[in-house]
Amino acid sequence: MATTAQENLPPPLDSKAELPPLFDGTPRLYISYSCPFAQRAWITRNYKGLQDKIKLVPLNLQDRPAWYKEKVYPVNKVPALEHNGKVIGESLDLIKYVDSNFEGPSLLPDDPEKRKFADELFSHIDTFTNDVYTSFKGDPAKQAGPAFDYLEKALDKFDDGPNEALQWMIFLPFVSSFILHRPLKS
Repeated sequence: MATTAQENLPPPLDSKAELPPLFDGTPRLYISYSCPFAQRAWITRNYKGLQDKIKLVPLNLQDRPAWYKEKVYPVNKVPALEHNGKVIGESLDLIKYVDSNFEGPSLLPDDPEKRKFADELFSHIDTFTNDVYTSFKGDPAKQAGPAFDYLEKALDKFDDGPNEALQWMIFLPFVSSFILHRPLKS
């Protein structure tokens, strides 16, 4: 990781907040601190050491500013990255975009076999997330077990994984969220 300095996090903006300058050359990452999708992009930014290059703009999702949907990201979801005169959304797309358009340690492996495996992990995350969230309505151990089994087998495919940091970035925010919402029984 490029830096470990403590970052002073700005407070989330609400419906009363003024619109920050747009498209002024400052890359901005619009997030919610508690959203696992946004956490992926935020972890990516920090892993690559871009705290001084990409400004965080946290939003209060329960009372978000109207200007966010109107002027920044019409989809009205987080995360979104303002960079080079455009706004990009979707957390997995942002991981790839930040990795290829900003300096810092690479997240995606160079080895073609490991790169293919990384693509498999990217394509599996939606299934994993859906399976685990759906399991909360029934028997989580029984219903989510296969999703975690798949993940464990996939991550064991290589001794060092495709890139250990990438694995954590795409899955950890969700696994943490699952544990917070449905603590494991001992």
